[in-house]
Amino acid sequence: MSESGDTTTEPRSTDADEGADTSSRPPRGEENPESDAGTRGSGERGASLAGGEEAASVSEGDETRGQAAPQDEVSQEVRRLEAELAELNDRHLRLAAEFDNFRRRSQNQLGETGTRAQAALVSKLLDVLDDFERVMSLDPEQATVESVLEGVQLVEQKLHRVLEDAGLEPIEAEGQDFDPNAMEAMMKEPTDSEEEDDTIARVLQRGFRFKGHLVRPARVSVRKYD
Repeated sequence: MSESGDTTTEPRSTDADEGADTSSRPPRGEENPESDAGTRGSGERGASLAGGEEAASVSEGDETRGQAAPQDEVSQEVRRLEAELAELNDRHLRLAAEFDNFRRRSQNQLGETGTRAQAALVSKLLDVLDDFERVMSLDPEQATVESVLEGVQLVEQKLHRVLEDAGLEPIEAEGQDFDPNAMEAMMKEPTDSEEEDDTIARVLQRGFRFKGHLVRPARVSVRKYD
């Protein structure tokens, strides 16, 4: 039986309520398993992404190093070829300069050799010129035609000897077959013999060779059989 007054009765939870509240709360060790799973999944995905990026960076580094190695080799080869080209160019310029100097020396030597040979020939011709002057200095009142002709013949023979010693060769044409390489036909003479056709009848002007080179062709008259 309750007493009337200011006293109030505090409600107390029953054992059933306590049991219900206890069963509705999860255990401390197993609180929010879905949150834990999500956290673990996020961590695993982050780790896998980090590993993939690291692997990708490593592979890219390897690929970069692989590309850089051939480029370095190509650059070295280019530098080597450029150095070799420069050396060859320098060698070519030196050889060209040496050849030009050799050509000039050879030309000078040939010129000097030719000048010395001409000087030697001229010195011998001077002796012939002296003989001509002696013939021309004969007193016309005392000299005879025979003595003048004899002196001229001696000078002519001496001149021929000097020229032959220098290399002059006369072309023997009279009585020979006509040779267009060494002879020049100035006129034709008829002949009754077929065997004499294209043979030399007369030598109008003697021809000469100098050391095998044709200096002047022999001018001749050629027989022709009609």
